[in-house]
Amino acid sequence: MTAHLAQLNVGVPVGPRDDPRMAGFYADIDRINAVADGYPGFVWRLVDDGGADATSLRPFGGDLMVNMSVWASLEDLRQYTFRSGHLDVLRRRREWFVPLGEAHAVLWWVPSGHRPGLTEARERLELLRTSGPTPEAFTFRDVFPAP
Repeated sequence: MTAHLAQLNVGVPVGPRDDPRMAGFYADIDRINAVADGYPGFVWRLVDDGGADATSLRPFGGDLMVNMSVWASLEDLRQYTFRSGHLDVLRRRREWFVPLGEAHAVLWWVPSGHRPGLTEARERLELLRTSGPTPEAFTFRDVFPAP
């Protein structure tokens, strides 16, 4: 099986979209998504029904915002996350999101061509939270090789 890497991250924003504390986040979302969409190894990302970013989706209830994407390899996702304009956004996450006190991001391998659904993604996050890193749900710190 040729595998791709799926990722999910979740967060509770410090306020609604029109809250002044969220202005910097929403001002930059289109730009950072465009960087991702054009980045080497990018395969797919979750969008809303209108094809816009996924920030309006709350599939896990409450204020929990989701971001999910698929990448050709771990190295491609790592390069985008830590070596592109995304890093500047990542460094500011505490301005825009409430600390959760538990895992907020999970990685897992999927067959090439597979687009994970939100149920699958939630199960992977819960697996990471309950069992720690495993080949089925892991983090950048505790990586497992592709099957």
